[in-house]
Amino acid sequence: MTRHALPYRVPSDEVVTAGDWSLVTEDGEMPMPEALPDWDYHMDLHLRRSVRVDLDRARSESGLPTDAALMLAAVWTATGSNLSGPAQHMRMAGTGTTTIVLDITLRGSDLGGLLLLDTALVLAERRMDSRPSAPRRAGSVLWSRRDALRLQGDAPQFPMAVIDFARTSFPDSAAWHLQISGSLESATMGSLLLLVNEKNTVTATAFENAGKPRPVDGIVLSAVYADAARSMIEHALGIDEFAEDADFPDGSLGATLLGLFTRLFPGQSITDVRLRKRQSPALFASDLQAAVKIFEVPR
Repeated sequence: MTRHALPYRVPSDEVVTAGDWSLVTEDGEMPMPEALPDWDYHMDLHLRRSVRVDLDRARSESGLPTDAALMLAAVWTATGSNLSGPAQHMRMAGTGTTTIVLDITLRGSDLGGLLLLDTALVLAERRMDSRPSAPRRAGSVLWSRRDALRLQGDAPQFPMAVIDFARTSFPDSAAWHLQISGSLESATMGSLLLLVNEKNTVTATAFENAGKPRPVDGIVLSAVYADAARSMIEHALGIDEFAEDADFPDGSLGATLLGLFTRLFPGQSITDVRLRKRQSPALFASDLQAAVKIFEVPR
């Protein structure tokens, strides 16, 4: 683990023993993999890890008083959504060695891209009676570790909401609608929103069962993903700035659209596909239908 030079004393790495993160599913608990290739935004993540802390050594090696309160905290950051937040924190005011189990659930709608999980042992409250070289401010980091999980679902990924279309300007009988807004430099999570009509029970139920879809749910989800991909590609091709040599920021709408285009049209240039769309829209529609593999049940 890389150690940064801090303006105060910190304990040795051996003071904290952190077990690996585990992914908790309906089928049990498994070691957290490096990537989840089948993940998408309707899949929440339940993660768990055990951390053992030698409180006495942590305090003494940091120059803290024996009664200094410490805290074990977990924080998450998602590069795809540009969101982050506290996952769990537990205050420790005892002595000796203690074991803490971090058990967190992260909403899939908040995630995307690379999920970074930071676990840290910090000073729980401000101490003015510490030695001059000891940490004093609440939140001073004594130990930390970063783990990563790549969320790389094959389907177009975006947040979604189930609403009553009768309360909107969309047709009451429409099953879904993909909203695309913002510039190509805007964050993907703030630019895409899949709206599902709650009155269309077939579609709404398919998303409810997305974790373990029935055959009919798989067909519906395939149709939604295919239509969303079509909307995204058509939106991208309608913008002149969308080109191979464009440099879009990571996590931006432009980067997401470029990644989707590359996956659907490997080896083809944006210029050629854009021209085919303009000159032969029917052929382009068939090409896109084949590229998104409509009615193939998502894995």
